[in-house]
Amino acid sequence: MTYLQDRYINPLTDFGFKRIFGTEANKALAIAFLNTLLPPHHQIQDLTYKNTENLGNTPLDRKAIFDIYCQASNGQRFIVEIQKAKQNFFKDRSIYYASFPIQDQAQKGEWNYQLAAIYTVGVLDFIFAEHQQEPDLIHIVKLKDQHCRVFYEKLQFIYIELPKFTKTLEELETPLDQWLFVLRHLAEMSDRPQRLQQDPIFNQLFEVAELANLSRPEQDSYENSLKYYRDLNNVIDTARQEGEQTGQKTLIVRQLTRKLGTIPEPLQTQILDLNGEDIAALGEAIFDLHTIPDLETWLRSHP
Repeated sequence: MTYLQDRYINPLTDFGFKRIFGTEANKALAIAFLNTLLPPHHQIQDLTYKNTENLGNTPLDRKAIFDIYCQASNGQRFIVEIQKAKQNFFKDRSIYYASFPIQDQAQKGEWNYQLAAIYTVGVLDFIFAEHQQEPDLIHIVKLKDQHCRVFYEKLQFIYIELPKFTKTLEELETPLDQWLFVLRHLAEMSDRPQRLQQDPIFNQLFEVAELANLSRPEQDSYENSLKYYRDLNNVIDTARQEGEQTGQKTLIVRQLTRKLGTIPEPLQTQILDLNGEDIAALGEAIFDLHTIPDLETWLRSHP
């Protein structure tokens, strides 16, 4: 099995990302990583993890399910997510998700509406189409006025286009460089680079990420997560390269079945009837589909 061949987990898988950054026992890793991205006045001393599934105000409101949702000791909130592929309305989704930690701060009775800072951090395993020719790999988005002056500094979106990070181990200059290098290359490492061992936080990361330190149930969970990650890569690559080919559509149905359960025959037929552009979009939208009704809604919007 894969975990017998590799030494470290892939941090870009759902299991790997949450094990490294999303558990109470390993929160020092999340603090260290986030602090490389935050301004000095918002550096984190401690944090607690919050429920990653948030509901709207009524049962009809759509659920928001985050990879990691945490709160610093000074009150600021963080949504941290890994995103494998570009999705339709990805930016809309980021804004929608950010609305939950805003509402989460509401207080009953008399309240002056003062909010703690909110950050959405997206580790992207793709490059925005409009940024393909730009060298910047980190994009910090704030609410600004017509003169490009910051209107509200307590709501920020930080997107990291990971494929643009190409530094070698010898070229690493900053703690952020080190984190991005690890995110890109941890799964390929057979040993701990001496240069990274100089920082105790990375020694902790290597311990957390070593496959030999996982329990058997954790190994099984990781193996399933890795299969999903690789299948999704295949879906995306095939969707981009082969358009309407039947094999690619079948692969998407199989991936949806693994995630959602048995796909009803009428929905399978609809999927097989999609054109090349829509089947590619469905391959990239899989992360956002959590139930069969979600799939039905998506298909209704792509007749």
